[in-house]
Amino acid sequence: MNTLVLLALILFALMILIGGKIGARSFISLFLNFGVVLLTVFIMLDPQVNPIILTIIACTGISCINLFYINKVNSKTIAAFVATVITITMLILFIYLITKKAMIQGFGEEEVDELSIFSLYLGVDFFKIGAAVIIMSTIGAVTDIAISITSPMHELYYHNPSMSKRELFTSGMTIGKDILGSNTNTLFFAFIGGYMALLIWFKDLSYSFGEVVNSKIFSAEMITIFSAGIGIALIIPIVSWIYAYYLASSRNSGQNKEF
Repeated sequence: MNTLVLLALILFALMILIGGKIGARSFISLFLNFGVVLLTVFIMLDPQVNPIILTIIACTGISCINLFYINKVNSKTIAAFVATVITITMLILFIYLITKKAMIQGFGEEEVDELSIFSLYLGVDFFKIGAAVIIMSTIGAVTDIAISITSPMHELYYHNPSMSKRELFTSGMTIGKDILGSNTNTLFFAFIGGYMALLIWFKDLSYSFGEVVNSKIFSAEMITIFSAGIGIALIIPIVSWIYAYYLASSRNSGQNKEF
């Protein structure tokens, strides 16, 4: 049996065993997200298309899949989606300016040898492609944090509906603080794991610390990590306030607490 198929079956079985229907939807969402990314890349090759706008549309689709398809449409996912949109909107201009200032678009020296047989005149704006990659890398972490905060906040309110808006917001912030460091480190170690061979190559070529830090590949990945980390930090107070406000408003208006 093909190794990929075997691993996919093991993952599917474990997700069904532990997550039930939500686990099954989560597994299917992997392929849906993959399809969205492939379609985005295919359309992005058209020089007439703005990669940043296309990426924003794709990120909206990915957020809908990760939130509404997996966890269905409810107060938790709606609050997480609104907070995600606000956070990404705040980050777009920042990412655009940072990408332009850092000049990380295109290919680094370390990639030139492998690409030397191909033409680099693709007719696309590599600067916008670079910004789009960072935005796409940020959306997953931001969405994950958003639902990771609204879900326990909902449980807290369900078992203690007398909590005030301030107490709900404080609880959301406390939850966010607990997962802030771990998620930021997850981003960092994902980079280390994916680029371990590159780091070893840097060592074999006797790159100095300054040369490593200033290499285009390393800089691009670190800017991506920092941008995603900033998004994680920003969304914690945003989603905590939005959901605390919603829960308090729902109680005051007499809505049922199971929403």
